[in-house]
Amino acid sequence: MPHFSNKKLILLLVSMIFIVALISFSLRDRQNATLPEQFIKDTVGLVQGLVAKPANYITGIFNDINSLLNTYEENKRLKMRLEDFAALQSEVNTLKNENKSLRDIVEKESSLREYVPIQATVIARNPDQWEEKIILDKGSTQGVQVNMAVMTAQGLIGKISLVTPLTSEVELIQTNNPNFRVSAVIQGENEEIFGLIEGFDVERNELIMKRIDSSFEVKEGELVISSGLGGIFPKGILIGEITEITTDDFGLTKMAYIKPAADFSMLQDVIIAKRNIITIDKHEELINEPTEQTQGTGE
Repeated sequence: MPHFSNKKLILLLVSMIFIVALISFSLRDRQNATLPEQFIKDTVGLVQGLVAKPANYITGIFNDINSLLNTYEENKRLKMRLEDFAALQSEVNTLKNENKSLRDIVEKESSLREYVPIQATVIARNPDQWEEKIILDKGSTQGVQVNMAVMTAQGLIGKISLVTPLTSEVELIQTNNPNFRVSAVIQGENEEIFGLIEGFDVERNELIMKRIDSSFEVKEGELVISSGLGGIFPKGILIGEITEITTDDFGLTKMAYIKPAADFSMLQDVIIAKRNIITIDKHEELINEPTEQTQGTGE
């Protein structure tokens, strides 16, 4: 038994010496490998190639899937950001338009002398009377009364026809109501020419100004403003521009077609002109407060 153990020990030592010698021989700088080394290296290389190709293919598939998922998530995030940007841009444009409209309204208010301006917003429009009536968000509670003039920053649009405590109805100047008239003035080169706005040509989408003295020369392109003589509409509010001049049926007066200055299809912010009436008692004292008088007269 000890003899057998010694043989095993001797075999183990010889094996270790052989392995060390083989390793040392392999680590030497050589340009050519031995046949056993070539066989081992080729075998290992072949096995590695067979294993590496499917592994690389599977790894590539997982990488492609991962890249596709990342691209999808990134595209989703970009799409959400784009939608947020579009909504923000729309909101900015809306605020810009509202800001411009309000600035124009404020500038228009400064031109009213004997009237207290009441700002209002269009809240409804009757489909059956789309071209004739609009509803505002101001009523008798805010001091609105029937027959008060209504305008935009661009020009005159109509007058109050009906009032409730919180709302009011406006009859537009382009109505076909034969009783709706506006005393107007044509701003000629050398003189002012008076007439009446009464009627609306639906086909031309233009106002009709009648009762113009035929002795006056009227030209296309001249502006028409309110005269203030009727007591309802403030003086000097732009109505529109003359596009054509004709004579009436009897040839005694002239008639003009007027393109409205205001855009009736895009009515939103308007001004109601409340006349600032100052009453005087028997002692000739002003009833209105000084601040209200100053606001009305523009002083």
